[in-house]
Amino acid sequence: ADRFKEGRGKPGTPAPLAGRSVALVFEKASTRTRISLEIAVAELGGHPLVLTSAGSQMGRGEPIADTARVLSRMVHAITFRTAGVERLSEMVQYSSVPVLNALTDDSHPMQVLADLQTVRRVRGRLEGLKYAWVGDGNNMANSWIEAAGLLGFELRLACPAGYDPDERYLREAKARGARLLVTRDPKEAAKDADVISTDVFASMGQEQEQAARLRAFAGMMVDNKLTALAHPEHVVLHCLPAHRGEEIAADVIDG
Repeated sequence: ADRFKEGRGKPGTPAPLAGRSVALVFEKASTRTRISLEIAVAELGGHPLVLTSAGSQMGRGEPIADTARVLSRMVHAITFRTAGVERLSEMVQYSSVPVLNALTDDSHPMQVLADLQTVRRVRGRLEGLKYAWVGDGNNMANSWIEAAGLLGFELRLACPAGYDPDERYLREAKARGARLLVTRDPKEAAKDADVISTDVFASMGQEQEQAARLRAFAGMMVDNKLTALAHPEHVVLHCLPAHRGEEIAADVIDG
C-alpha cells in the first residue's frame, strides 16, 4: 500500500487488476469505505462494480448464496459490507472468488489496516508502541484486538460495563501473545499511549439506544484532558463519521 501510495498517478505504476472486475457489495451505508475501495480498484487497473441493496435483488430478499454464485461467475473478487457475520460467511461459502470483509457487526479489518498504515507513516514503526481504545467494545475494537494478536502489541481498552469487546477476540488475541487490558478508566488506557482510537458510541443500527448509551459512556470522551496523558507524539484516530462533543472533542479531531 505504501508503494502504491508513493507511485499514485505516476507513469509506470503497476496495474495488477488490469482486465479484472471487482464487485463492491454494500448492504450498509458507506462513505469512506466505498470511496476508497472504488478508487483503489480503478487505480489498480480494474473495474469497480458497486452494488447496494436498494439497487440489486438483495433488497428484494434474494438469498446471498444465489448472489454469490452469480457474482463469482462474472467478477474476479467481491468485497462485502453487511450486518451479521453469518451473511459474510455465506457469501464466502458460495463464492468461487475471493471475498473481502468491508465491515460486519463483528469487525472492520480494512479500517484497522489503514489506521496501522497511518501510525507507521507518522511514527515510523508499529512495534513497541502503546495502543489505546476508548469507547464501545464494537467491531472496530474487535479488529484492533485482532491486530494486537497478529502483531503482538500492547492494547488497553477503556469500555463501560456492559459494553466490553467480544470475549472470543480477547481470548484468541491473548493466545497469540497480545498484551491486553480491559478497564473502565479511560485515563488508565490513555496514559503514555502512542495511539488513541475511538468511534461513535452508537453505531449504525443502534440509533434507538442513543440516549442510554450517552449515559453509559459519560466521561469517555477523547478530549484534551485525556490526550494530555498520552505520549507527546501521540496519534489520535477516529474511523468516522464522528459525533463531535460526544465521543471526541472538536478541537481534538481537528487538532
